[in-house]
Amino acid sequence: MFENLQEKLEVALKKFRGQANITEENTEEAMKAVRRALLDADVNFQVAKDFVEAVKQKALGTEVKGKITPEQLIVKIVHEELKETMGNKNSELMFSPQPPTTILVAGLQGSGKTTFCAKLAKNLRKKGRQPLLVACDVHRPAAILQLKQLGDQIKIPVFSEENKSAVEIAENSIAYAKKFARDIVIVDTAGRLTIDEEMMREVKEISEAIKPTETLFVCDAMIGQDSVNTAKAFHELLSLTGVVLTKLDGDTRGGAALSVLKVVGKPIKFVGTGEKVDDIEPFHPERIASRILGMGDILTLVERAEREMDEKKAIELEEKIKKNQYTFDDFLDQLRTIKKMGSIKELIGMLPGMDKHLKNSQVPIDNSAFVKVEAIVQSMTKAERSNPKIINGSRRQRIARGSGNSIQEVNKFLKQFEDMQKIMKSVALGKKHPFSSSFQRMFK
Repeated sequence: MFENLQEKLEVALKKFRGQANITEENTEEAMKAVRRALLDADVNFQVAKDFVEAVKQKALGTEVKGKITPEQLIVKIVHEELKETMGNKNSELMFSPQPPTTILVAGLQGSGKTTFCAKLAKNLRKKGRQPLLVACDVHRPAAILQLKQLGDQIKIPVFSEENKSAVEIAENSIAYAKKFARDIVIVDTAGRLTIDEEMMREVKEISEAIKPTETLFVCDAMIGQDSVNTAKAFHELLSLTGVVLTKLDGDTRGGAALSVLKVVGKPIKFVGTGEKVDDIEPFHPERIASRILGMGDILTLVERAEREMDEKKAIELEEKIKKNQYTFDDFLDQLRTIKKMGSIKELIGMLPGMDKHLKNSQVPIDNSAFVKVEAIVQSMTKAERSNPKIINGSRRQRIARGSGNSIQEVNKFLKQFEDMQKIMKSVALGKKHPFSSSFQRMFK
């Protein structure tokens, strides 16, 4: 996420390294590089100009004191300005005091609009809500079918009607929601490849008919400023309450995230971080600012872990580790949980300072690295998984053949697992233990 922007900002801010003070000369030089980095990331020209000017003014008006270096101080100022540019804090959904809350979702075709509707519905159900999905893209039957398939997948009802206009379907869905106690109505509207008069007229009529609590526009983050300008056009017509950025896991340059608030005047409320229905997160400006500057995002990592990990299982696992009863079955369960949290590269990138190590690493880091480890464990018998000590020479040969690995690779994995067991037990018992890279080496 934002690798290109992060790398260029890092180079720009390094110009303060070794400097004794922040001066007009070194600030001017660094800010030129920052401006280029922002424009290369497809940030709106005016937003980039205002950002650089704000950082420059704050930097020149700040005195370097104590042990803080000019480089550290300028990073702090840039971090604060990034937060300010993106809205400072998370903007939450509004809910109607009189159910149902209606959420109108607009966007161009291919932006991930329909998938977002399903993601949002599942996310809200986890919070105790009872959502209803509404298929109002009557011009593209495939969109209705897609929404129904997603609804079946997440077990959330989809309201649709044949031979009715989009406005009629939207209006009737409200009555349906009230009748069947659905407190959230998420309306998926028609998408087009470009803005056209028919599309804009229809979505405005739907909005006027149902008077939505929230009107969200879905932007494809990979097309940068173009998506932001489209959002602005929709806002002038619909009075948006928020924006959703999708495909942030792709090769996005960051321009959309940094431009939306200043250009459209409305906050980013959610981001899509993958294709799965669980790949949705609230937009936190502070966390995104930290990631852009290579400072990690521990809070999001913890939230993902809490979302995927069962608390009761976690307590049971801790007890097993303390009693040295951690088995390969436990290990396999944890691998599967980690995979649900996202790509390994993304998760490691959320750890402070790890982005730089990832860039310098010669080892490709992705979820395919799990395949070899899983194959070895799955080639073991139930008894071997429960009690690794019984795995003798002949068993190792059988496991190697069954998993498509060499005996040496199996031996290496077993040794690393044994080392990991010892370390985990020490940590669980509160003992100090030097960090070991055994776990990390398993995936190389």
